[in-house]
Amino acid sequence: MSKGRTKIRKSGSDKVFDGIVLVFLTLLLILVLYPLIYIVSASFSSASAVTSGKVILLPVDFSLEGYKAVFENKDIWLGYKNTIIYTVCGTFINVAVTLMAAYPLSRKDLKGKGILTFFFTFTMLFGGGMIPNYILIRDLHLMNTRWAIILPGALSVYNMIVARTFIQSNIPDELLEASQLDGCSDTKYFFSIILPLSKAVIAVLALFYGVGHWNAYFNAFLYLNDKKLYPLQIFLREILINNTMDMNSFVDPTLMEAKQGLADLLKYSLIIVASVPVLCLYPFAQKYFVKGVMIGSVKG
Repeated sequence: MSKGRTKIRKSGSDKVFDGIVLVFLTLLLILVLYPLIYIVSASFSSASAVTSGKVILLPVDFSLEGYKAVFENKDIWLGYKNTIIYTVCGTFINVAVTLMAAYPLSRKDLKGKGILTFFFTFTMLFGGGMIPNYILIRDLHLMNTRWAIILPGALSVYNMIVARTFIQSNIPDELLEASQLDGCSDTKYFFSIILPLSKAVIAVLALFYGVGHWNAYFNAFLYLNDKKLYPLQIFLREILINNTMDMNSFVDPTLMEAKQGLADLLKYSLIIVASVPVLCLYPFAQKYFVKGVMIGSVKG
């Protein structure tokens, strides 16, 4: 008997199907990858090359002019600072609230568990809408404050269900019984046992919430009037959609020249600068991300 793995012979129809799938996925990869490559290439090209449409795949007239413009813009640094504050504080609150809601619902001895779960899931289907939410934020005196960005949406019911399922599936009830016999309170059990054993789902929640805060702009668009509180995405929106820049925000007055060409180039450079932090953090959370999503994917 051969010690190697037995090769399964594929029929002609299987080979045709595999070929079609391979071609389809290759085309899909090209459709997704090309815009990303173009943005990176355009960000490292000269303003004239971008404006004239010479950039197709690789950088033309290699230049760091776009990145120089980005880092010379005071609004970009202000947006970065605000976005980091919103992301760090918001993610911490999101993860804390989500786990504190998920843990009690994972307990079999919780009275009224079904009713509480119903109220949580009800909010996934029905909501007040934009205007009632705006009135609520206004009446709570959160308008034009950082809390207007951090507090709304502090709990995602979907993420809470994922976290609850993770706790139910991976932390045996025997641990709770043993801790209770040793006189451990629910609070100590939560912080000493549940949290250390939930690193995978915590990483997933942090990644989901963090990316959401980093890319969010609509709440800031609705609730903020003070430019000093704007996140990075609002400044990015002004440049990408409105095609406008406050040229007075540049420290170097020589950047006033070729305003339109610089605006076109700045779009691509700013997209890269705004995306890099999240891309750099993902590899560190990847091993927990895959495990946490798969374990929490079956919800009941």
